Amino acid sequence: MDTPAYAVAYLRDVDFGDEIVEYIRRIEATLAPYDGRFIVHGGHLTPLEGDWDGDLVVIEFPRRQAAIDWYESRAYQAILRLRTGNSQSITAVVDGVPPGYRATQKIVEVLGSE
Repeated sequence: MDTPAYAVAYLRDVDFGDEIVEYIRRIEATLAPYDGRFIVHGGHLTPLEGDWDGDLVVIEFPRRQAAIDWYESRAYQAILRLRTGNSQSITAVVDGVPPGYRATQKIVEVLGSE
């Protein structure tokens, strides 16, 4: 069974000018062929630890390869510079967990036993 994957971006120093507006207007169409959907899009953030000086974006995909294919797609690559040229950002794709996942499963994964 495929587990969801997430494209995650941490954006700082966003120049919210015409190019970022164009990026936002065009990104939705790049997600559709890969079944991507916004989970978090720079919403209100309450820091609990550390210093947060930016915005968080999380986009869900049905599986890891869909997230990578979206990022590498011609459609997304055509607008990528609109974001990277107007913000400082860190981006990654991270796997989600399957239904019923328990935190103790990480112990087995890392150590080989409980």
